[in-house]
Amino acid sequence: MSADISAAVPAHGPTGAARPRPRPRRNKVPEVTPYFWVIKILCTTVGETAADLLNEKLGLGLTGVSLLMSAVLAGALVAQFRTAAYRPGVYWSAVALISVVGTLLSDNLTDNLGVPLEASTAAFALLLAVVFVLWFRSERTLSIHHIDTARREFFYWLAVLFTFALGTAAGDLVAERLDLGYSLSAVLFAAALAVVAAARSTRALGAVGSFWTAYVLTRPLGASLGDYLAQPFTDGGLGIGTVLTSVLFLAVVLVLVVFLTVTRRDVAAPEDGGPQEG
Repeated sequence: MSADISAAVPAHGPTGAARPRPRPRRNKVPEVTPYFWVIKILCTTVGETAADLLNEKLGLGLTGVSLLMSAVLAGALVAQFRTAAYRPGVYWSAVALISVVGTLLSDNLTDNLGVPLEASTAAFALLLAVVFVLWFRSERTLSIHHIDTARREFFYWLAVLFTFALGTAAGDLVAERLDLGYSLSAVLFAAALAVVAAARSTRALGAVGSFWTAYVLTRPLGASLGDYLAQPFTDGGLGIGTVLTSVLFLAVVLVLVVFLTVTRRDVAAPEDGGPQEG
């Protein structure tokens, strides 16, 4: 009966003019496709090598570089929050910059404050858990398919920042403190990602849990790959250098972002049903 009544009532205001229907809110992040993970790992590698490069070349010191890149990141996030929907160039610029800042955040604790990697890894894991708890208590979901309000977007980017910082600390802990080296560390984190993928395919791990676990693990994977390429032979790397490694990976990211901007392969179709998790 209610459906019949609503169908019979015209969508007009008191003056007879048609009432504008509210526009559906659009998701501010891309769909999780293979392109998503490839670009995310590449941005992670750039974050590691670019942080090292800036720290070496700018002469501002670790603290000065951290303040500068935090200011640049703030500008990128302002641009991201002002967009009405997902824009590949704006979104991935923010991810690349937050990768740099997350790396610098972890490096500051280790190099400037002398915090052990075990402690910083645990601290960032705790902070990430707190963000997830507050996010879920506020929104009743951690779904990335519905980052369509300013509050959800705030929680999303805060979680992303702490995943990068956590991944940096955990990656350094494994590669340097445990002395496994960059190449073996990359293999180890790739194997961990394979376990997450297998758990997801067998439904032993849910969509939300598998996504955020993979998001954390891709950070040390990309960082280990970047260090392996950039660091000198004496330190267990290939000696390509931070400049060339950063430029090469940034070029690939740029090509992929332009491709996605044109093809919109990572933009979800409008949903007819309820929210999906993942």
